[in-house]
Amino acid sequence: MHIHILGICGSFMGSLALLAREAGHQVSGADQQVYPPMSDQLRAADIILHEGYDAEHLSHISPDMVIIGNALSRGNPAVEHVLERNLVYQSGPQWLAEQVLKDRWVLAVAGTHGKTTTASMLAWILSEAGLAPGYLIGGVPCNFERSAQLGQSPYFVIEADEYDTAFFDKRSKFVHYRPRTLVLNNLEFDHADIFSDLAAIQTQFHHLVRTVPAGGKILMPADEALEQVIEQGCWTQVESLSSSADALWRIHSVSDDLSTFTVVRHDSSAEACHEHQGCVDWTLSGHHNQNNALAAIAAANHIGVSVASATTALSSFSSVKRRMEQIACVNDVTVYDDFAHHPSAIQLTLAGLRAKIGNQRIIAVIEPRSNTMRMGYHDQKLLAATAEADVLMWHDAADGHAHNVRAIFAGREHSHVMDSVQDTVDALLLQLRSGDHVVIMSNGAFGGIHALLVTALMRKYETDL
Repeated sequence: MHIHILGICGSFMGSLALLAREAGHQVSGADQQVYPPMSDQLRAADIILHEGYDAEHLSHISPDMVIIGNALSRGNPAVEHVLERNLVYQSGPQWLAEQVLKDRWVLAVAGTHGKTTTASMLAWILSEAGLAPGYLIGGVPCNFERSAQLGQSPYFVIEADEYDTAFFDKRSKFVHYRPRTLVLNNLEFDHADIFSDLAAIQTQFHHLVRTVPAGGKILMPADEALEQVIEQGCWTQVESLSSSADALWRIHSVSDDLSTFTVVRHDSSAEACHEHQGCVDWTLSGHHNQNNALAAIAAANHIGVSVASATTALSSFSSVKRRMEQIACVNDVTVYDDFAHHPSAIQLTLAGLRAKIGNQRIIAVIEPRSNTMRMGYHDQKLLAATAEADVLMWHDAADGHAHNVRAIFAGREHSHVMDSVQDTVDALLLQLRSGDHVVIMSNGAFGGIHALLVTALMRKYETDL
């Protein structure tokens, strides 16, 4: 079957394309912007990519099935062509549910933050345990060669996103997945372009909870918004995750730099408690990653992976591309790429780096690109979220929403509002000194600033990586 995917370079749709290709289908696709790392994965899998949504692409290839991403809506030329010609089409989540997840034990990770990292951790734990899981992750996990794989066992790990399914299906994507093991990481207001308030998101999360069988398991921290979801009705055992004394799954013995910690499942007997513990010793930073690890370990334990095996696996976990990914170190200036989509994520990331590097300077370069940030909902929260940074550079995007950035941050101490990517790079070259840490934060390509900055630093210091 020839499957053509509209919106193929999105993290979910790109991963879906890899699964379809692995299943033996001929796969092509189109997107408005085609850029790494997803485009590299797709081309490596012999998937043909078209830039833009010109309907002529569809006329020339005559696909058997068109899968339409949620970024496309009525009025899009390709969408209108599909409808006018009565082509067979589906949403990505529906295709995934019918063609891949049916009859699998689905382990889903949902929540506002940490989905990609936690799902990657969980897939890695199961892989290291010899379970050969399938997985679909909305990013590129560094421990795997690709972001999705069919797997060779009943188990399938999926990052379960609350964003809507398609222009013709406004339910959250995760409602299609029918998990038996469900991780609920956290819940905050986000996606202001499709949700009116937190209660609207909670409704979708409750739809998800309703799909978990009684014999399954839900794993979640003490989170008021999530607890309100559970209070709406729950038919599944819930296990608590926390560092507090009343949680079933807990974190103990955290080192000062957060690089080591112990995970314990507190069963009723001391002997059982000792059997259900292990130590993680890794390179990741931040309490948020410890919480992600705790959730992944608890989820893996639901299908029989011991805590000791899971913590050993995580000690060799290498994170996910664009999640505080160190991309260069030039003249002792370290440059990171971070997928920053929400003030809470920004705050946790910067706090984790601060715990790791001590008094060295943090320069945060931020493009407030998510729909919710562009709409101005998080302006005031961003001020508190960036408190750990010594210098802030805000990108003044030319998309009609830039006034939020300039109005909130211009003139504030240690803050600079930049009009272009090149201006930002030039300003960084004047600002940076040996020992600094530059965190580039955006959920998009950010105009290629990462490569531009690294190249400029190499030229300035006449060095190679």
